[in-house]
Amino acid sequence: MSDSVTAFAPASIGNVGVGFDMLGLALSGAGDRVSARRTDSDSVTVAEVRGLDGEIHPYLSTNAKENTASIAAQALWDAHGGEGGIELKVYKGVPLQSGMGSSAASAVAATVAVNALLDSPLALEELLLFALEGEKYASGGMHTDNVAPSLFGGLILSPEVLLPEIIRLPTPKGVSVVLLHPDLQVNTAHARRLLPKSISMKLWLDQQGLLAGFIHACASDDIELIGKTLRDVVIEPHRKGNVVCFEEVVTAAYKAGALGSTLAGSGPSIFALCKDNDARNVASAMEQACRGVGIGCQSWVSAMTAPGARIED
Repeated sequence: MSDSVTAFAPASIGNVGVGFDMLGLALSGAGDRVSARRTDSDSVTVAEVRGLDGEIHPYLSTNAKENTASIAAQALWDAHGGEGGIELKVYKGVPLQSGMGSSAASAVAATVAVNALLDSPLALEELLLFALEGEKYASGGMHTDNVAPSLFGGLILSPEVLLPEIIRLPTPKGVSVVLLHPDLQVNTAHARRLLPKSISMKLWLDQQGLLAGFIHACASDDIELIGKTLRDVVIEPHRKGNVVCFEEVVTAAYKAGALGSTLAGSGPSIFALCKDNDARNVASAMEQACRGVGIGCQSWVSAMTAPGARIED
């Protein structure tokens, strides 16, 4: 047992277009790190939060009751910790309000780090509900579509009705994910308030059919069916207006060969699925379209099998 450990948790794509609040995909190339060490105190504290530039983060709080990392860590420590407390240091690699699971990555990294400090660490599957305590603070509900893939990696189906059980879905061969993050922010709580309180039975059936078809397409390596089913007829129409470059970026993705493209979570990030050989061209086209309307951006290309959280030292 070590007295200090660092864990990494990747960014993630919530909803994956067709599976609102229940389908998520891990993304390689971006993520948060949390270092945890034992202390003589009787609680979990946050010593500092730093950004990629190494400077103190200008927006995130070190108040342990207001940080998703410490909230998740405290839940785990209360349930399974020993004497003393935990001090955390958070290193943010996922932009805030980006649609890339920023709050989830911090909560997952902290949970995995603190778990490694327990006298008897829990199995990975047992950590989900503790990480969710942090995400609940940020999103206001038991939304697992970012936490689950960040923790387990890959493509995860985790509807609330089945919790704590999650389903690791097979991913199609030869398909990559491209994610573009424009230099914009979308507040998740605000984005939820834009959603309708009810929808028609037809829309519900359409989206359920697309979700079922997409899962089957991934499991059967049916590239054509992925292109037909990666659509969001319920949520996207109400959220895309928050992202001023949405139409241009999605149009560019399709022209460059994307199978499908839509918002990552509540946005402003936009993702596309495409054949492996088209991924770099799709990423370049999406970037050019975003910058063409005067908005800076960055992009990542990832396998659909990106790994989940892990201990780094």
